[in-house]
Amino acid sequence: MTRYRDLGLSVGMLLPGPLNAITDVEGLTVGMTTLIEGEGPLVVGQGPVRTGVTVIVPHPSIGSEPVYAGCHRLNGNGELTGLEWIRESGQLTTPVAITNTHNVGVVRDALVAAEIRGRSDATAYWSLPVVGETYDGALNDINGFHVGPKHVFSALDSASSGPVAEGGVGGGTGMICHEFKGGTGTASRRVNGWTVGALVQANYGRRERLTVDGVPVGREIPVSAVPSPWDEEERQAQGAEPGAGSIIVVLATDAPMLPHQLERLAQRAGLGIARVGGAGEHSSGDIFLAFSTGNVGKLGSYKIEAVTPPFDVTTVSEGSISELFWGAIEATEEAILNALVAAETMVGRDDITAHRLDHAALVEIMSRYGRGPDADR
Repeated sequence: MTRYRDLGLSVGMLLPGPLNAITDVEGLTVGMTTLIEGEGPLVVGQGPVRTGVTVIVPHPSIGSEPVYAGCHRLNGNGELTGLEWIRESGQLTTPVAITNTHNVGVVRDALVAAEIRGRSDATAYWSLPVVGETYDGALNDINGFHVGPKHVFSALDSASSGPVAEGGVGGGTGMICHEFKGGTGTASRRVNGWTVGALVQANYGRRERLTVDGVPVGREIPVSAVPSPWDEEERQAQGAEPGAGSIIVVLATDAPMLPHQLERLAQRAGLGIARVGGAGEHSSGDIFLAFSTGNVGKLGSYKIEAVTPPFDVTTVSEGSISELFWGAIEATEEAILNALVAAETMVGRDDITAHRLDHAALVEIMSRYGRGPDADR
């Protein structure tokens, strides 16, 4: 797997964490299940299959020890379940999953079942899992409902704190970004001793608007040079428009932040997307979640209806929050670039092809604009 910085390129001013991934936030784990089966003409229910699921576990005891969280909607043509309770309570109490548009329900139900599986007590409780989606119907048999509970369980069981797979993997398997192959990407930034990490499922954007570190890469590689998969789908009378799609951004930090601060942090993901050329188009679901592990173990679970005494939490000062905002912006921006660079060309249903962003072409363009590996940054 090749990442953006492996090409000798950089972006932003802040330093990444050791893994340059959301898993730089201590205790957080990520797991994925990738489903790639079949080729040729679409047969609904049989394939070809180009899809999957990604899970983010904020910390091992998330079911009983919630974390503070906030969310933001840039454009709402999409879904991220469970946000009403996050807005109401300011707490995230489950893992977060991302999949394709038509499998949100089964993934949500599987997260509930996984929590039941993991509890040793018989106490009645309820669960509102957070599950997001982007549309992979250009490459995948999306109406075949190929993601099932076993795939969610597998992703949870395999979740780890190490490097995160990127590109056409997990929930990002069949996704398209700026009319290149897109998918899953992650990055992190170190800010005043804290970490801000981002994981994206990138499935949005028009080619001509793709911008890398200020360079108009999309205009330098137009669809006349590298065809757009959306043009192929449109020719098959599917009705999709170039740039149609969505992006889900999950931000995690170990900086102690309160819900209203995390809502503000989530808003900044939109600025990271804008730096790469996204604008929250009408047909795009741009929905963001931010959570903090900085007060783990201090919050009581809403699933246990018990009277508890007041407790103390810590929080960053408002005066130091702007640097965390920049961490969220830069981590989101680089996570999208990592998704683009890591993704390989994929041939999907009906032989629709999403081409990779060519690494040599990217380096040549960046160098020509003074942003290449030898640039004086």
